[in-house]
Parts: sequence; C-alpha cells; structure tokens
Amino acid sequence: MLNSKTLFVASSLALAITGSASAQMPPQQPDSKAFKIGSLDLVSLHDAQFVLPNDGKIFGIGHSPEEIGEVLKASGAPTDTVTLSVDALLVKEPARVILIDTGVGGALQQSLAQAGTKPEEVTDILITHSHPDHMGGLVKDGKLAFPKATIRMSSAEWEFARKNAQLEDVVKVIEGNVKTFNPGVEVVPQITSVGLKGHTPGHVGYEIVSGKEKLLDIGDTVHSSIISLVKPEWLVGFDNDEKGGEKNRIDTLKKLAKDKELVFTPHFPFPGVGHIAADGDHFSWQPSVPTAK
Repeated sequence: MLNSKTLFVASSLALAITGSASAQMPPQQPDSKAFKIGSLDLVSLHDAQFVLPNDGKIFGIGHSPEEIGEVLKASGAPTDTVTLSVDALLVKEPARVILIDTGVGGALQQSLAQAGTKPEEVTDILITHSHPDHMGGLVKDGKLAFPKATIRMSSAEWEFARKNAQLEDVVKVIEGNVKTFNPGVEVVPQITSVGLKGHTPGHVGYEIVSGKEKLLDIGDTVHSSIISLVKPEWLVGFDNDEKGGEKNRIDTLKKLAKDKELVFTPHFPFPGVGHIAADGDHFSWQPSVPTAK
C-alpha cells in the first residue's frame, strides 16, 4: 500500500490533472500482468487509479451529467463517477529493459518489483506525453527514480513539458537524461513512435513489433473504456486541443477496429490490453491478454 507521503503527492498530481477538488485517488495495491509479443516479454504494471466526478467538466464537454450518466448506466457502471486506471508497460528486449510511461509514481515501483525488475535495470523510458500521470514517476525523493535510464520523448512534447509550471521540479531533475525524437522514427529496436497529436502537442504512441506480432500503446488517445468508445466524438477536458483530440481519437479507433491490432491503453481497466471493435456507429473494448507461450 502507498505511504502517506506518496498518497499526498499522487493526490496532488490528480488534482493538477483533473482541475477538480472532487477527484479521488484511493490507496493502491501493486499489480502486474506478464505476456508475450513474439519473442518479447511484456508486463503491464499498475500504478494508480483515479475516481473522477461525472460533472461534465472532463468527459462529455457540452453535455449534461444526466446524459453522460445514461451512457455509463447502459454499460452497467456507476453514473456519478468515472474511474480511470493509471498503468505503464514494461518491455524486455535482449539488450534493453524499456518502460513506457511512469504513472504518478504511485504503486509503480512495487509493481515493477513484482515483475522481477529493479529500477536500476531500466535502460530506456519512453514517454507518450508529459502529463503528470505519465511522467510523475520519473522522480522519487527529488532524484531520478530510474537512475540509469535514458528518457525519450518527442521534441514537441519536451518543449511543452519545459513550459509546464506543474512539471518544473520534474524537468530540473530529468533534463540531463532526456533525448528527443521526431514522431515516426524507431526509438529503440523493435519500438517505433507513432504521432497521435491532439491530446498534447507532441503526444505519441509506441508500436512494438516482434516477428509477425505487434502491439500499439496508444497513450491518452482514449481515457474511459466506456465513454471514449461509445461517444468518441464527445470533447474531453484532458485534451490540450479538444477538437484535435477528437479527430485523433476517432481516426485511431477506426483504424484499430479495422486492423484488429492489439493495443495497450494506460487508463482502461488493468491490465489495459485488448482490441478495439466496431459496434454499430461506435466502438467497444474487448480485453484480451495474449496467453503465455
């Protein structure tokens, strides 16, 4: 369980992300789920969980809480809150140990230990974007949480992060370890960055390929496994560019439903691995963790 100091920091990050004093982050238990993509070993790592009020300020901008509640009710979920998981993805290559995102720094270190990996063994950290619930875990007690890792993010996202006052303390600690790239390049062997602009200026996903198998980490293209799929056209308050986020969300979901590619979604219910399926004029989530080989 998280200690009181970690809970305070993580809760503060939750408020910074949501802008709502009603946001809650219950105490978290670490969790991990291992699976394989081709010859690569992957592990979904649980970090935290946010419970957000259904107040029309984050999901369904311009729609009433009652209208949003009807969407939640149809899926059997509570109508007064929206729950989001916060997870990261570990990828073990022959010569590298790669972490995609770091959560808020909640239960991630304990989940990593469950996966049999020490922080100093992580060689590369790939950041989808610079919101605190994706890079807050880069720093622990004012120092690098992963002391030997190169931190990689898109050039546009690094510039965005450096201008974010909420990240000032994090940026000061990590700036000597950051290497940037332009979306579309292979960032490390077998992992290629994919531009998914809209949520933030330099938001990217990461496509992991091994043999004939692949998985796409889509970052914050989607948030709620219900609302983001049933109503992808609804604007999201988390998005820096709400209309750009809407376009990216719809375009990406259409492509994933057509291609049936396996995806990792850091905010869907843990472990966040599965497929996007077309469901009439919208989409649905099909959890599906590859079986161990």
